[in-house]
Amino acid sequence: MRRPVDPQRLLAAVADHEAGANVLFVGTARAVTNGRPAVALEFEAHEPMAGPELERLCRVAVEKFGLVACAVEHRLGRVPVGEASVAIAASAPHRREAFAAAEWLMERIKREVPIWKCEERPDGRRDWIHPGGGAPQQEAAARGPRAGGRPRGRRR
Repeated sequence: MRRPVDPQRLLAAVADHEAGANVLFVGTARAVTNGRPAVALEFEAHEPMAGPELERLCRVAVEKFGLVACAVEHRLGRVPVGEASVAIAASAPHRREAFAAAEWLMERIKREVPIWKCEERPDGRRDWIHPGGGAPQQEAAARGPRAGGRPRGRRR
């Protein structure tokens, strides 16, 4: 999805009379990560796999946490600081399950869904971010993500 994330639409999609809890998590692009400033994030995905994988994770979360409903939206392309990059909505009979499911989903999305994150610096440099620690790799000015700059096999 290359348009802005609509958290209210997601929350409305999981609303149900059986749900006593509706949890909405919204991840936003922040201006500073580990002391390094950023002006935007850029997300790339293996789109034929990413969408179905997000849907699969929602189905698993519904079963695992006894949710009434679940919805996830992850933005692709450039996301300026302050804008939403991902939203997760979970509804359940009780809050504990809805909160647990939203957190579990975010962790799984980072590890399992083929979406990659790059930070754009104020000076124009771009750093691909790796999950699980380690320093980001600086992208050479002449190299774009499609020319080998994207970390292969690493998930956001």
